[in-house]
Amino acid sequence: MHERTIAASIIDKAKEYGNVKGITVECGDLGHLPAEEMEEVLKELTDWNITIVRKKATVKCACGYQGEPNIIEHRHDHAFFKCPECRSIPEVLDGTDIILKEVDVE
Repeated sequence: MHERTIAASIIDKAKEYGNVKGITVECGDLGHLPAEEMEEVLKELTDWNITIVRKKATVKCACGYQGEPNIIEHRHDHAFFKCPECRSIPEVLDGTDIILKEVDVE
């Protein structure tokens, strides 16, 4: 149930800005929660307008490839991915965070 803990943290941070009408949250493709799960739990816990922006992951592989990984599976608290060129496991450069990007207040 750590999705509720992550959502509660985002909600608490947003409330610091005043009477919230909506938020925009950026979810990395390799984040702890898939974007759909993050959106679902935020909508369960608030009556705000929730906008989820997906951030593509970026990886760097020993074979020289740098770009989006081939994501095989992304579920709650895990993601399996590989290099689309050589099929090995690359180093993650970006796309793992869940970030409160914007708060719309009254």
